[in-house]
Amino acid sequence: MIRTRLYILFGLLISNYISLGQKNDQQKFNLIEQRIEMIAENAEDEDIDFTTLFDYLAYIYDHPLNINNPKNEDDLRQIRMLSDIQINNLYDHIDRNGKLISIYELQAVEGWTIYTIKTILPFVAVNVDLYAPSISFKEMVRNSSNELFIRYSRVLEQQEGYAPIDDSTLAASPNKRYSGSPDKLYTRYRFKFRNNISAGFTAEKDAGEQFFTGNQKNGFDFYSGHLYLSGFGKLKSLAIGDFHAQFGQGLTIWSGLAFGKSADILTVKRNARGLRPYASVDENLFLRGGGATIELGKIQFTAFGSHKKIDANVSYDDTTSNFDGYTITSFQQTGLHRTPSEVEDKNIIGETHLGGNLQFNTRKLRIGISGLHSNYDANVQRNLSYYNQFEFNDNTNTILGTDYNFLFRNFNLYGEVARSANGGTAQIHGALISLDPSVTLSVVYRNYGRDFQNNLSNAFSENSKNINESGIMIGLKLTRGKKFQLNAYLDQFKFPWLKYQVDKPQTTGHDYLVQLQYKPSKKLIMYGRIRARNRPINTEQDIDDIDFIVARNQINYRYNISYKVSESFTLRNRIEYVDFQRGMSDREAGFLIYQDILYKPLSSNLSFSFRYALFETDSYDSRVYAYENDVLYYFSIPAYYRTGTRTYLTAKYRIRKGLDLWLRWAQWHFSNTNEIGSGNEMIEGNTKTDIRAQIRLKF
Repeated sequence: MIRTRLYILFGLLISNYISLGQKNDQQKFNLIEQRIEMIAENAEDEDIDFTTLFDYLAYIYDHPLNINNPKNEDDLRQIRMLSDIQINNLYDHIDRNGKLISIYELQAVEGWTIYTIKTILPFVAVNVDLYAPSISFKEMVRNSSNELFIRYSRVLEQQEGYAPIDDSTLAASPNKRYSGSPDKLYTRYRFKFRNNISAGFTAEKDAGEQFFTGNQKNGFDFYSGHLYLSGFGKLKSLAIGDFHAQFGQGLTIWSGLAFGKSADILTVKRNARGLRPYASVDENLFLRGGGATIELGKIQFTAFGSHKKIDANVSYDDTTSNFDGYTITSFQQTGLHRTPSEVEDKNIIGETHLGGNLQFNTRKLRIGISGLHSNYDANVQRNLSYYNQFEFNDNTNTILGTDYNFLFRNFNLYGEVARSANGGTAQIHGALISLDPSVTLSVVYRNYGRDFQNNLSNAFSENSKNINESGIMIGLKLTRGKKFQLNAYLDQFKFPWLKYQVDKPQTTGHDYLVQLQYKPSKKLIMYGRIRARNRPINTEQDIDDIDFIVARNQINYRYNISYKVSESFTLRNRIEYVDFQRGMSDREAGFLIYQDILYKPLSSNLSFSFRYALFETDSYDSRVYAYENDVLYYFSIPAYYRTGTRTYLTAKYRIRKGLDLWLRWAQWHFSNTNEIGSGNEMIEGNTKTDIRAQIRLKF
């Protein structure tokens, strides 16, 4: 039979891949880290927490999605490896031909290439019998998982904030010293039963914060907990405690992390997850309260409420009785409470969000309406400047929005339009087009008004906020056979009003990336990349007290190669060069080269990742970012700048089944400075050493 021959042919093509696919933690973590690195490497942010995404991918890896079950359609979107067109083609194929009887049959699905199937394979399975959950206490005990993490980190060198100081100097400048120890502590417990039940807590103490003493009599500076239920009849989800709410394309309601531009053009489109549990340590990007989603056929309704204390700078005015004398002058989002002034700003005001979403869903069409009302229990009068005078500066706000997602043949159209209480509007519209099984085109247009106001939005944007921006981005993904893949995008944007350090309206810029990947065998993979960015900025030159606008040009050239020497050893090298220039100022350069050695055997209890890097940059402007392998659930994307070396060793040892230990040592060594950092973070010397230890108990 033709179908049988297809199975055999495809089986031969990927048999080697499957033979190496024994599922263990080393393979799982390596695969997920690679995925996160690809998504995160353009973020250029050292403090982004990808715990939620890692959690989700790790669970799906251990519990592959049955792609015969159409109820898993949303989950297939969330692994961020398939387009809506490919997912729709899969279920159209099943409707026409019946359920898949083998994973090999995926080759017969329109738009599914061998490359796509290899990428998705660890996260999916084919079961003829659709899974119908039978939840009982015995079932939960038998199939649930429990994980407990304890982590310790610190910088070994003495930083200025921990150095001895006499009483008189401290009394005159109380913020010159941190009140706590340089130890950073983290603990997390998580109970999980399938995708149906999740419960747990997270606690963290940052370096410099007190612990069971002073202003922290309760121990950790930050606590988070959640209870989450899903898939109980018409109750699609129930979130209690700390949670995320994500709908549409992120203009009206989106808490938590979202991704921007990357080599994978599919990440531009938001795949909203509705209500989801929160288990990270970012002290701002979450909601606290409760919410529920009810599903009645094609109609889905969500309502949620959140109230939590947040950090802010405030001034006091006894005459402002309506708000108990509090006036917010600025919001604080560092989450750090190390000095008296930082502690004074902690949890000073209450933030309330009440929101809801109504959706009509079919496989090819989704239309949603969202609403959000926000309130702050103090008078918001931030010290705004001329450039940001249109930003939110009130104690209440209401946002209404509508979103859509439509599939027609090889077209996927999506978008959202939103309006804030002051009349400011924002909109985003996009299209994913499958020109061929190996060619995908992405087009995104956005237009965010200078007066659009929403502290809970996170749509695709060049700016950090969804305001004062219009633009269009075109992306292309092209695969040729099993060896070549081309990824590219061009983003042209405009800022209608002034910006920070841009004292002129109607400025423009662009960002483009071209990456060619070559994989001649399962052992060798390499890619070359060029990314060029042009953004407006004030000139550094003082000309008659007038700030002229100049171009801030930056081009990154990268070559990356990874070679699997054996089943246990992988070598990875990267060379990256940065060319930077601001207006007519002198051209600057940045250079990074590193060698990674990854030892991750299938059977040994020991594994490790080692890096030795050389770097040299003319200034911080020509810095280079690079993802680093760290302990599980800790994400590191530091900026390499100045001149020096970077070395780290991250080792994992399995003490016994269910008990793992991670140890990490990392050091910066600079050859052109005798001081590292500034203020309380300053180190006298040319080295900075970080250590980290983590233990995981899994039962």
